[in-house]
Amino acid sequence: MELENTKSKRLSEHTKSTSSEQNDPWAVSLDLKETTTWKELSTTKRTKLLISIFVKTVVLLVFVYFFICALGFLTDAFQLLGGEANAKIFKENEVLSNPVAGLMIGILATALIQSSSTTISIVIALAGSKTIPVRETIPMIMGSNIGTTVTNTIVSLAQAGSREEFRKAFGGATIHDVFNWMCVIVLLPIEVISGYLFHLTKAIVDSLDISGSSKTKRDLLKTITKPFIRLFVQIDKTALKCKAIHVNGTSRTVLKRWCGKVWTSSNADPCFPKNITGDSRCKNLFALSDLNDEEAGLILTIAALLLIVLCLFVVVKLLNSLFKGTMASIIKRFINADFPGKFGWLTGYVAILIGAGMTMIIQSSSVFTSTLTPLVGVGIVSMERMFPLTIGSNIGTTVTGILAALAVSESQVHLTLQVALCHLFFNLSGTVLFYPIPFLRKIPIYLAKSLGNTTAQYRWFAIVYLVGMFFLLPAAFFALSQGGPVVFMAVGIPFLTVLVIVILVNILQVKAPQCLPKQLRTWNFLPNWLHSLEPYDRVISKILCMKCCRNQGHKDNFKI
Repeated sequence: MELENTKSKRLSEHTKSTSSEQNDPWAVSLDLKETTTWKELSTTKRTKLLISIFVKTVVLLVFVYFFICALGFLTDAFQLLGGEANAKIFKENEVLSNPVAGLMIGILATALIQSSSTTISIVIALAGSKTIPVRETIPMIMGSNIGTTVTNTIVSLAQAGSREEFRKAFGGATIHDVFNWMCVIVLLPIEVISGYLFHLTKAIVDSLDISGSSKTKRDLLKTITKPFIRLFVQIDKTALKCKAIHVNGTSRTVLKRWCGKVWTSSNADPCFPKNITGDSRCKNLFALSDLNDEEAGLILTIAALLLIVLCLFVVVKLLNSLFKGTMASIIKRFINADFPGKFGWLTGYVAILIGAGMTMIIQSSSVFTSTLTPLVGVGIVSMERMFPLTIGSNIGTTVTGILAALAVSESQVHLTLQVALCHLFFNLSGTVLFYPIPFLRKIPIYLAKSLGNTTAQYRWFAIVYLVGMFFLLPAAFFALSQGGPVVFMAVGIPFLTVLVIVILVNILQVKAPQCLPKQLRTWNFLPNWLHSLEPYDRVISKILCMKCCRNQGHKDNFKI
């Protein structure tokens, strides 16, 4: 009787969770089904279960390690591909005086090299060498926050095979984008008008007794992954900075080929070494080849993307296998549970601290949030828990910039530290602005879920979003900003006004339609192509169908 009661309770819980999941596709599923409890298992079955969990966990950790290494490969690949392009971007001093142009440069540069830490390090080097004033680096720092989220979006594409997993994974990835865009839209105009970040950080730096700091810094993640990555490729960080700082570039390549002693010119400028061959070639695969930076970067990009897809496929399968039954419900409830009683409101703030702490340890917000993305996809982490962890990751990643800022000469440290503190206080300002107030906290989650729902219905939308949000839109705004303030305002202000109105009307249509006139309660009064993706979906489906039919025709002819 007790066994039947236990099973009936578990079945009732499963029925409730299944019905709630059907009503809300974003609900964290508690897949209990008719699982046997630990007490009901025999000793042999318990042993087999423990061995199975141990083996799966070991394999899971191995593939997570390779996944992190693949992200490292991808970052290196984009640095090889985008080194020259970024150098040209950072050298446009007159362009950088325009805050919108600076913002877009930060987005494009970081999206190209997929590393906000590298972008911030380059910006810090530019500020330290007085190539760019500190105030002009602030929009670039804001842009780097947006550009670094491209990695999450790319990672979410690996779960496109399952519509429901893709919905959650894409939503979990884009919540980082949405939050950073909201912070920039509000804080960039305030900074341009008041300069609060510049003046606040200058006051802090002036009040400190700063001297040259040790250049040694701990990086747990790189300590673990560097040995494997360096078997294949090494990046010359000095070459990246030289390309950005020097007008004539540098004779060094971004791909590090030669290790050992490098003799520099008479003025001891490391950007123009006399003898670049050194003692011997570095012990990595690409150093042994004669490929240039772009060729090596292209090959490495393809290999990294394939490795990411493979690792995520295995990781998702293992997670689905591990997180089933009663144990799954316990783990999911623990991750997504709130503190009891009156302390429930503290849960989100603790998650922010956890996100910041984890990112400080691994010194990479991209890796931390990209690792969480598939967990959101398989329903282990909820969107409501992903959001504060993402905010914490934003704050934690600023530690890398602060360490880089302190590892310079005493004459430059007051400039470099001010830039790093601007990054820190920008992220803190965004957190204080949007997280404490429950209503504002829901906006990024709502918008990210809307993007996830759209992607689940039209999967091609993910590619359009990726290319448009991180490349085409920043490039378009950058081009507009070059036409002068009149042209930019004439196009930009109406565009932003219409965008804000559309977002507000969409929210009211869902939450409070009675507050709108009858005609505005739906968008049906507009042509279909203005309020629905269905016409575009039909066109894309026809194109894909034509290709499929052609391929099928070739196969049939071959068979005949």
